[in-house]
Order: sequence, then C-alpha cells, then structure tokens
Amino acid sequence: MSQGNNIPLGIMLMIATTLVFAVQDGLSRHLAGEYNVLMIVMIRYWFFAAFVIAIAKRRAGGILVAARTTQPLIQITRGLLLSLEICVMVVAFTVLGLVESHAVFTCYPLLVAALSGPVLGERVGWRRWAAIGVGFIGVMIILQPGREVFDVRALIPLLAAAMFAVYGLLTRYAGRRDSTATSFFWTGTVGAVAMTALGLWFWEPMSGRDWVWMICLCFTGVTGHWLLIRCYEVAEASAVQPFAYLQLVFAATIGVTLFGETVSANVAIGCAIIVAAGLFTFWRERLQR
Repeated sequence: MSQGNNIPLGIMLMIATTLVFAVQDGLSRHLAGEYNVLMIVMIRYWFFAAFVIAIAKRRAGGILVAARTTQPLIQITRGLLLSLEICVMVVAFTVLGLVESHAVFTCYPLLVAALSGPVLGERVGWRRWAAIGVGFIGVMIILQPGREVFDVRALIPLLAAAMFAVYGLLTRYAGRRDSTATSFFWTGTVGAVAMTALGLWFWEPMSGRDWVWMICLCFTGVTGHWLLIRCYEVAEASAVQPFAYLQLVFAATIGVTLFGETVSANVAIGCAIIVAAGLFTFWRERLQR
C-alpha cells in the first residue's frame, strides 16, 4: 500500500530504477557473451533470493508471514515464468544486442492491456484496443516480416515480452489476495530454486575480472528492485509508470557506446510508435481508474 503520493520523488526513483536496470542489462550482455546464460541468471538469483529473504525477516512476522499464501500454484507459476523470461531476454541481448531487444520488448505493456480482458476480466475500451493495434504496427516495423530473409532471432525478445506480460497479469491476479511482500518473496525464492536446478549443470569457471562484473550484476539487480519498491511506496504506479520507458533510452545508449550497436531507422520509428501507444494506454487506464 502506498505511504503517500509524492509524485516528483516517485518519478526520480523510477528514473533511477530504469538506469540501474539498463546497466544490469549491459552487464548481462557482457557476461552471457562469455559464459552460459543459465549459470549467469542462477548466480544473479542467489543474490536476489538473499535480498528477498533479508527483507522478509525485517518485516513483522518474518519469513512465515511473507511466505503465507492461499494460492501457491499461482505464486510458483509467477516465479518460474519470470526466471525463464530473464533467461530468454539475456539470450536476446547476446544474439540481437541491447538496442533491438529492448525495442521489441517495449511492447509488453500493450500485451498486458490486450490480455487483461480475457485473463483478469478487465474492460478494455475501443480506444485502448486502437492503441494496442497501432503499437503492434510499430512492432512489425521493427521486425520487418516482409523482408526476403526474415530474422527469426527478432522473435526472441517478443517471446520475452509475452512471458513478462503474463507474469505481470499473474502478479495482478495474485495481488487480489496476497500482499506485495508475499509475491516478492515467492518471486525471489522460486526463481532461485528453479535456476539452481538448471544452472548447476552448466557451471563454468569464471575469471577474476568477470567475477567483479558478476558481483556488479548482482548488486544492480538488488538495487534496482529496492528502488522500484521504494518508488511504488511513495507514488501511485499510474503516475510513474510512463517513465519506465526510459530504460529503453538508457539501454540503447549503453548498446551504442559500449557494444558498438547501431540504431536503424526502422527500429527508431517502430520504437517511437510503440512508446506513444503505450503511453496512451497508460493514460486511458488512469482515466478509467
């Protein structure tokens, strides 16, 4: 539950969150280019789970209260889905780069809006359906499916966006009966167990320098989640959510400056259309509320 509605502070926290998560994506791209993706995500989840458990211990009632839920299947599904989505997205970073991966992934709020009707029973009006349609024209401009040789790899971040959208909807559904603290606890612990079961089979020795980058990756993950929690504590989600699109700007900047990626015209145009459509759906959702 929000402790207030300090929108300027919330916006600053959201901008800081997107910057930290963009740095995290850059570190993931570097490490996954050298080591197995499952191992990288597994180590990252170990730190995330430790953070989640530490937060649960500090709250009233401790871990037992944080873990208490009447819908364990939903919570386990959420945790598994997010951990696998992160793996898919990190693979996208290594095969497509940060710029194009984030450009396609930016459509996930539109997927959430499109699926909120059948999954959650929420009403989606014709204006939001129109915005969703326009947004997916933007996705098609980025993917360019009409080219003679269609790059199937471009579907990887689209899969990640779909997985993240379903995760977001399941989080909303779980939130009807469980607290944010409970959902957060299950997200970290289920993901850590799942990724350990997968990642240990792909363990590789890591150089000293890359262990430094790995520690930085874990630190950015924990910091990003802490900033996001604080952001939603001080301001309404609908007021700060549009600023989450800045992660695309920060990630693209890292991709261009550090990894030598380029921003093609179709990606820039498609991205602008998706972001405009996404902002419109946020605005309409806020009006409905």
